[in-house]
Amino acid sequence: MRSIGLLGAISIGIGGMVGGGIFAVLGEAVSLAHGATAVSFFVAGFVALLSAYSYAKLSVVYQSEGGTVTFVDKAFGDNILSGSINLMLWLSYLVTISLYATAFASYGGTFFKHMTPFIYHMLISIAIIIPAIINLISASFVGKSETIIVIIKVTLLIGVIIAGASYVDPQRLAVKNWGSSLSIVTAGMIIFVAYEGFELIANSAEDIKNPIKNLPRAFYASVIIVIFLYIFISLITVGNVSEETLMKAKDYALAVAARPSLGQTGFIIVASAALLSTFSAINATIYGNARLGYIIAKDGKLPKQLMKEEHNVPFMGVVYTVVLSLFLANTIDLSEIAIIGSAGFLLIFFIVNVSAYKLRKIIHAKSFILINSMFFSFIALVTLLIHTYSSNPKAVIIFMGFIIFSLLFELIYGRLMRKQLFFRNYNNS
Repeated sequence: MRSIGLLGAISIGIGGMVGGGIFAVLGEAVSLAHGATAVSFFVAGFVALLSAYSYAKLSVVYQSEGGTVTFVDKAFGDNILSGSINLMLWLSYLVTISLYATAFASYGGTFFKHMTPFIYHMLISIAIIIPAIINLISASFVGKSETIIVIIKVTLLIGVIIAGASYVDPQRLAVKNWGSSLSIVTAGMIIFVAYEGFELIANSAEDIKNPIKNLPRAFYASVIIVIFLYIFISLITVGNVSEETLMKAKDYALAVAARPSLGQTGFIIVASAALLSTFSAINATIYGNARLGYIIAKDGKLPKQLMKEEHNVPFMGVVYTVVLSLFLANTIDLSEIAIIGSAGFLLIFFIVNVSAYKLRKIIHAKSFILINSMFFSFIALVTLLIHTYSSNPKAVIIFMGFIIFSLLFELIYGRLMRKQLFFRNYNNS
């Protein structure tokens, strides 16, 4: 029975985007775009909105909890490409969890007098392990309160915007203080991970009332609302605080942005909200990735251990997700995680846009929009990788490693499992 209305669907999209991303990547954007940080968020939002069109059209026709996995499979069938992309999606969510965990540690560290490497890594680990335990005991614990958490996050961000509006110094936003055109676009692509959560609406398509009307409305409304929210937040952040101060507090820039208008109390409130947001986002992403692993393993594209359930919880999926996330979060720094996460989702959205174009007659989508969706998501990915390689080659190498691993894993393991499933089904028939 469908139980989610339009507002609930929009809430899922906003909750997926305004998770830990904005708290984690705001400082990264400022470091590249400078006074044009708001422009970078607009550029990233424009690319996200184009991809949302593909998701909206695909979700109406293919309503499944598989979401992205289902769309790619419908377009390309059961082969190496679809298997590799599905694995890349699973790996990208691991990176997202790592991003949220490092953001949790950065904001959590502000409550300590002296932030040491031990405390930093301890906070990262706590941010992943405790949500994992919650998932294993009661996966719905935070999920049931997600709407309340979304309201708290959005209300707080709007409060920071309203309180800080009168403190904005227009000179800090002047064109003379903007980064170059390339750095503005690159900043937008690095922070793209802050928009990736809208695709979670697709995973809930089967539960959304009047899906033909509400699914597209939910996708477009959630992305547009978040674009405006991010633009105003970035205007307040850059306009209220000197760039030198923001760079010193790069990993918790949003809390610093609340200080001019709300004082130390504002700093503490925003830091506390960041902890709540990143914690709930980690909890939801661990559960979602464990379920995604279950779906992919069911198709024979991941080890069958990921299908093991206890009390309707994908137990081994949670374990795999947690172990790998702990490794990534504790070995890669925040900027590299943001780059890898954004690149991963740009690649996935490009493939989804291609899938939508291939299925355009079935889903009744406009070719012109889909061509633009493919073009801009591809150019965005290429721009990110080329610029990043000159400044942070390690991040690009790790991302390419993810792609190669996904292809090799699917080529060897996926092909073997497909043969076994084929012969099993053949013998049963």
